[in-house]
Amino acid sequence: MDRSKDDAVHRSITPGSDFLQLDVERAPAGGLSDWLTWQLRSAMADGRLPVGSRLPATRVLAAELGVSRGVVTEAYQRLREGGQVAGRGRAGTVVVAAPVAARSVAASPAVPDELFAGRPGVDVFDALRAVPARIDLSPGLPDLSAFPRTAWLRGERAMFGELPATGFGYGDPRGAQELRVAVANWLARNRGISADPGQVLIVAGIAQMLSLLAQVLGHDGVREVAVEDPGSLGARQHLHNWRLDTPPIPVDAQGLRVDELRAHGAAAVLVTPAHQFPSGVVLDGPRRRELLRWAEEGGLIIEDDYDAEHRYDRPPAPALRAMLPERVCYGGSVSKLLAPALRVGWVLAPPGYQEALVEAKRFADLGNAALPQLVLARLMESGELERHLRVLRRRHRRRRDAMIDAIRRHLPGATVHGAAAGLHLMITFDGAFADTDLAATALARGVKVQPLSWHAQRPQPPGLVLGYAANTLTRIGEGVAVLGDALRQLRRSR
Repeated sequence: MDRSKDDAVHRSITPGSDFLQLDVERAPAGGLSDWLTWQLRSAMADGRLPVGSRLPATRVLAAELGVSRGVVTEAYQRLREGGQVAGRGRAGTVVVAAPVAARSVAASPAVPDELFAGRPGVDVFDALRAVPARIDLSPGLPDLSAFPRTAWLRGERAMFGELPATGFGYGDPRGAQELRVAVANWLARNRGISADPGQVLIVAGIAQMLSLLAQVLGHDGVREVAVEDPGSLGARQHLHNWRLDTPPIPVDAQGLRVDELRAHGAAAVLVTPAHQFPSGVVLDGPRRRELLRWAEEGGLIIEDDYDAEHRYDRPPAPALRAMLPERVCYGGSVSKLLAPALRVGWVLAPPGYQEALVEAKRFADLGNAALPQLVLARLMESGELERHLRVLRRRHRRRRDAMIDAIRRHLPGATVHGAAAGLHLMITFDGAFADTDLAATALARGVKVQPLSWHAQRPQPPGLVLGYAANTLTRIGEGVAVLGDALRQLRRSR
């Protein structure tokens, strides 16, 4: 048989599959596995692929679509990890559960023009996550593949082996006692904070800390919380949801401008002093002392200890809470250390706010799920979390270095900020163009980034916020190369 002739005939056929009427020509640039996963999940959610359905063999579907087998294999693997399909030996890959559709399955992912037009809406991060892309350089994503599954399962088995029947009942809204003890010990070892476990409140991450604190402050008549500028859009959105204004206070190379904070007259301020988001600046010694004096005079500091553990080329920055516990409301979480999916964080509130925060937490959800708290406590107390952090630091340092090298090659005019710590870099550019246009152009080419302007209330130079922790060295280099091409395209079109 003349295989070359047969292959030529096969290649002349337009790729496409009768299975679900899949047409690879409709896939966005890059992210074929994302697109295929989306299509299969949609078919399961709307009943076209009911439970018990068998998916085509990866080899067969890849040939019909005209894509590499790896594209189909990766899509099937994501469905397995999500619990929607399972391998059944000779029966192949079978649908075992239908995903819950959070929105109409007929809806397509948002397109770049919609995402980056105008000011970002409250759902902008959800919309960006839903868009398929070949390479995701969004900030705030840890290396999810590094989650210590073996240690977690070992801790879970040990916990279930010892847990009495009463442990399955309603827990303390403040959090499991075991985790509050473990957090107090962790903060003493790693952040220099002395705290009694009774002062620790377990929450569903920094987002919930802000929501609870906003309610408490609102009841006390506070109508605004000053924020760093540039600063986290997500944090501002949570405060706005509880009707608090967020006046911007400039950040420079030394951190928050405390003189500007004084001039504004705000009663409270939200800061990320260990690794400012997004600039990466560390609040330096003189500014720390100045901010603490402002708090001693009656101001409230809300300290988000963002990325404090992820440092590479500098000594640890002390927590403000360790120096002035009576005027600092401190928050931390494991979202960047383990996984956002755990939704576990902690708050150390000043004495005057502690009872009110516990009450707000009680009426919010009666407390976090207790079982994951007990497993996390074991990881913290056994030393597993410190070991995991050491592994992450080595890996993240290599990825950070790869991103900086790629920026030098492909974006030679960019200025890099915040390289000494964290999971992201901020880059800024000379020239007058909209960084949202650059982000949209990159996304159309299959690379996700966040424009700096999303995180700023006052005018800033055009820039991007780029995460490196969740990508391989190869993908980081490829992604930054796409950004270089996108920037050249944007400048040619002006």
